[in-house]
Amino acid sequence: VQVEESGGGSVQAGGSLTLSCTASGFSHSAYCMAWFRQAPGKEREGVATIDMNGRTSYADPLKGRFSVSQDNANRTLYLKMNALQPEDTAMYYCAADFWFWPSCKDRKEYQYWGQGTQVTIAS
Repeated sequence: VQVEESGGGSVQAGGSLTLSCTASGFSHSAYCMAWFRQAPGKEREGVATIDMNGRTSYADPLKGRFSVSQDNANRTLYLKMNALQPEDTAMYYCAADFWFWPSCKDRKEYQYWGQGTQVTIAS
């Protein structure tokens, strides 16, 4: 399985970015996919999750600004980020794994990870 993120870059505060993630070789019908981020000097934190049925969850501070979606046909995961602020600057990682009960929400351990894509927000 190869997980690969793309779409990172530098934008001004208030701008938007959409990240993409593909998981080649990952074809499980019951799965969780997630976005995490890690800022310099800080611990990795969960951003959003989505499962095989399209159920989503978000870190509370990001609700309303970030939106996770997927294209099942292409097994591509997206993260739409709006109203970006300098504190959103971080390396953003995509992760994938089997789904297990009860849900993907709050799950931190994933089997497959990408290398990350850098998002930098200028004030």
